[in-house]
Amino acid sequence: MPSWVNPEKCDGCKAQDKTACQYICPNDLMTLNREIMKAYNQEPEYCWECYSCVKICPQQAIEVRGYADFVPLGGNAIPLRGSDNIMWTCKYRNGKVKRFKFPIRTVPEGSIKPYEGFEADPNMADLDKPGFFTHNMRGDTLPTI
Repeated sequence: MPSWVNPEKCDGCKAQDKTACQYICPNDLMTLNREIMKAYNQEPEYCWECYSCVKICPQQAIEVRGYADFVPLGGNAIPLRGSDNIMWTCKYRNGKVKRFKFPIRTVPEGSIKPYEGFEADPNMADLDKPGFFTHNMRGDTLPTI
């Protein structure tokens, strides 16, 4: 189900340099029409259906276009992005509606410390030393046989 942008909701991310959907799309399909300041999927047939654009859109203007085999029969899938999860509302062909909640974070935002345990100021001269990229930077001994 390729993504499509609802022009009524899209604000072009307030005319910034790059829209959120342009930034996140792994296939560079999302683009901004500078004349009307609306984003759109320029090649829906090449969409990987990763839904990254749907998840990141701050206006929730990007929706998923259903396939012809179930959309005419009344089915749809609508994502609603929260700060820590995504709620998918799926309407099945028989009219039944189900909601699925999936976390998008496993730890609180900003809590990861990627350089914890490493030296605060790296020594750039170490880059020229042989074996720099293969030795254990934490100083622990490596397991031996």
